[in-house]
Amino acid sequence: MSGLAHPPTEGVAGDPAQGRLPLASRADGLVGSVIDSSTSLLAAQRHDIVRFAMGAPAAEATPWEEFRDIAGEVYDASSFTYGATEGEPGLLDALVEYARHTREPVDGDRTVITSGGMQGLDLAFKLFVDPGDLVVVESPTYTNGSGTALSYGADLLEVPVDTDGLDVDQLEALVARAGRTPKALYTIPNFQNPSGTTLAEERRRRLVELARRWGSVIVDDDPYGLLRFAGEDVPGFPALMGDDPLLFSVRTFSKILAPGLRVGWVQADARLRPLLINAKQAMDTCTNVPNQHVVAEFLRRGGLDAHLAGLRAQYRRHKEAMRDSIARHLGDRVGTTDPEGGFFLWVTLQGEDAAIDTRRLFEIALAEGVAFIPGTALSPSQRFADAFRLCFASTTPERTEEGIVRLARALDLARAEVSR
Repeated sequence: MSGLAHPPTEGVAGDPAQGRLPLASRADGLVGSVIDSSTSLLAAQRHDIVRFAMGAPAAEATPWEEFRDIAGEVYDASSFTYGATEGEPGLLDALVEYARHTREPVDGDRTVITSGGMQGLDLAFKLFVDPGDLVVVESPTYTNGSGTALSYGADLLEVPVDTDGLDVDQLEALVARAGRTPKALYTIPNFQNPSGTTLAEERRRRLVELARRWGSVIVDDDPYGLLRFAGEDVPGFPALMGDDPLLFSVRTFSKILAPGLRVGWVQADARLRPLLINAKQAMDTCTNVPNQHVVAEFLRRGGLDAHLAGLRAQYRRHKEAMRDSIARHLGDRVGTTDPEGGFFLWVTLQGEDAAIDTRRLFEIALAEGVAFIPGTALSPSQRFADAFRLCFASTTPERTEEGIVRLARALDLARAEVSR
């Protein structure tokens, strides 16, 4: 995909005398992120683009004015020095208090504040994965997460996702075929990125059983669980597993407040907390202190529930508008998922259009003024050349309609190329 390829390491490592750098062997596992690279690529464009690519909250839904007001009130000298690695006490207290009345309470003794959800994933794989360890990932998956596992030398086992999430039957069969048990099971259980599907309760319970049988850690990555706008809640892994040391939960404020805050948290076995602190001190010393102070005060003021209610209603409208536009302009040329929350639709080309490589479709679509993430970018082995991810959260219904019109035009052009 033009402009979004991972940077190659070939010819970089090797003999310093030949002008190449003496890179560590782990450098080959640093695959980067096609998703994040799209931000720079789109910023370089000079024509109007409807942006379905990045999984970001709607700009108008971010309470930036309240953040600005809070900053003016709470910032003092303590906001601009080093903070406690495990998190600012005020934020930890506010998070514990807020979560006390939710379906997923937070235990301060098991919690460490992180620099976004990605640092939580990095900590998980740093603590649990040795080079050569088997790590299960969903297929398709959030490749920033699988890429983090690769950076620690993991061997990835991709397991298909269907409308009920990770296919646990296939997981068990694939692990048996691999002849070794996984060290970690990486899952995004609610409104999965990129498919939008939710892992069914029966499958969650079976996954817990398998994890306990194999001694595998469940890396429970749930950025979207608070954004359910339809259907019924499914018990989360913390409810199913309690304080089980085989559970490592990763959470973030990026999808419910703002990604630029870079504030999240992890919950893990209390015995791991000193080790998590040690590992984090080798990364960033502490999470951004000013932003922790802002988030803590936002929670203390009690506005998060109302904010989440507004997001849920807005994102439901956005999803329905996108599916309606797809039905009008693409019809049976594509199939889509129908998520009950979160940010994403997964789109699969149908019929003769399935011969189109969505990496090429991306190039044509970008020229036509619409952007998405091709399916191959959401699989470590670059599967799903006939599929792509659309983010409905950040685009108004009117803008979505225009984007889907442009996408239909791009699909016509791509189809014409294939038919030559």
